Amino acid sequence: MRAPYACQPELSRGRLHDEALSTFRSPWQRDRDRIIHSSAFRRLKHKTQVFVEHEGDYYRTRLTHTIEVAQVARTIAGVLGLDTDLAEAVALAHDLGHPPFGHTGEDALAGLMAPYGGFDHNAQALRIVTRLERHYAGFDGLNLTWETLEGIAKHNGPVAPPWSYALADVNAQWDLELGTNASAEAQVAAVADDVAYNHHDLHDGLRAGLFDEAELAELPLIGPAFAQVDDLYPGLDPMRRRHEALRRVFGVMVEDVIAVAQNRLAASQPRSVDEIRAMDGPIIRFSKPLYQNLKAIKGFLFTRMYRAPTVMVERARVTQMLTELFPLLMDQPALMPEDWQAEIAGAGNDPAHRARVVLDYVAGMTDRFAIAEYHRLIGPSEFA
Repeated sequence: MRAPYACQPELSRGRLHDEALSTFRSPWQRDRDRIIHSSAFRRLKHKTQVFVEHEGDYYRTRLTHTIEVAQVARTIAGVLGLDTDLAEAVALAHDLGHPPFGHTGEDALAGLMAPYGGFDHNAQALRIVTRLERHYAGFDGLNLTWETLEGIAKHNGPVAPPWSYALADVNAQWDLELGTNASAEAQVAAVADDVAYNHHDLHDGLRAGLFDEAELAELPLIGPAFAQVDDLYPGLDPMRRRHEALRRVFGVMVEDVIAVAQNRLAASQPRSVDEIRAMDGPIIRFSKPLYQNLKAIKGFLFTRMYRAPTVMVERARVTQMLTELFPLLMDQPALMPEDWQAEIAGAGNDPAHRARVVLDYVAGMTDRFAIAEYHRLIGPSEFA
């Protein structure tokens, strides 16, 4: 039974290109399935979270991260009486626009695209699902519902102008009401993203040897979790001890989000999703005490993981690769595959259009393909 403030599939605003309703699936089940079957979703397998894709088999990729986010989103949405399929669809699509090499790649491409309308991975995800996926006879993109597109655009909150080119382009086709909150389902997907990466980055940092359990024990939330495990299972195998502690941290985050949302929903009594959109801020959030604890953990991870010396070396290398690949392809589009060359030729000599085509091509690369293209087109690098 969906709550009155949930998105109701029978009240969906529909699709940009009209289609007959599915016989067996709701609109958002159909969106979810199209996302899973897209080329961009498959490429997430070889795109990075923090570590470059070739560094090890155990570190999270964008695909494993996305699956974890979708699992958390379904759990929270189900408890709150929201539409679990819409929450899952937004979660599955939220990272489709990430370029190779994680946030390092995004930073590099944002700088390169600054003269041409900018780059943002959320906006690029919209561009992928509205234009760049080209498999259907009747339209470009996946022809997702308005609610799913809204969730991709606004799951992190209202988006103020100036917008990147990709976001402005989609919004011009179909007004996504960028100045309002997203649905509660999309807000759940955003919080699930935070839960997932706060949890798995601790795992990955430990596995990479960037810090150890003794250092984590000094942090709020994590220290008590390790202490609880030690009380319950003295002398536990180190790997099991780590897993038991971090899954407790995971549980605390999920339970906190649910409790806060239930209290806020009970207090405000929203009667529709439009009332959720019109609120002063998100209805789905961490409690203030937990948020402060997570802020301390994120500060630790920023220093010890995201800006660790070994990670910074990789950041410099992959930034150099992209900042050399992008202008080379701008100057010599004949180096790109024929279908991408045709995209550029179709708009004459407009440099902004050329840059957007080159961006779409480069941003769609996996880590391994970007490395291979760098080797092919520019020469040897420090990557094996």
